Amino acid sequence: MIKKVIFIFLSMLIISCKKESTPKPYGELRLEYPAPKYQKFEPNCLYSFEVSDYAKIYDAKKPCWYYLNYPKMKAKIFLTYYPINNDFAQQIMETEKMVYKHTVKASSIDTKSFEYPEKKVYGNFYELKGQAASNLQFYATDSTKHFVTGYLYFNSRPKPDSLAPAIDYIKKDMMHLLDTFEWKK
Repeated sequence: MIKKVIFIFLSMLIISCKKESTPKPYGELRLEYPAPKYQKFEPNCLYSFEVSDYAKIYDAKKPCWYYLNYPKMKAKIFLTYYPINNDFAQQIMETEKMVYKHTVKASSIDTKSFEYPEKKVYGNFYELKGQAASNLQFYATDSTKHFVTGYLYFNSRPKPDSLAPAIDYIKKDMMHLLDTFEWKK
């Protein structure tokens, strides 16, 4: 009896080892978003811009403040507007303070300045890498009367690898927003 069990065990061992097993490749999540179609957003405020039809716009806490909500990505761009009242330097400092408070979690911060002198639109665009709570931020100003900020937030834990496709998509939308940003006369 013992010989039969040993023989069956050895036979199974020999038969099962003939094929080389190959490990299965790791699966990767494939996220695809629709190509954006932009439309002009002209609130009853002193600015306008084009926004993706993928984003839903909601009023925020104060007049001329808005949420650009990306429901399928669980993301929001929070836009704020401040009139400049001899406090331009303070507005810049407050915005940069919001950016650099993320240095604890961000692995790097890339800053790109932009200017559209024909439209009197100037500002900075910040891209925060790593596990920052807000990966993209910007401010736009005419440097005399108006100041607008934008902050991207996700309704999830900051995991750069998982959020990368959504961040790239929204980054293009934010860049288009800034390219089409105008002050109303």
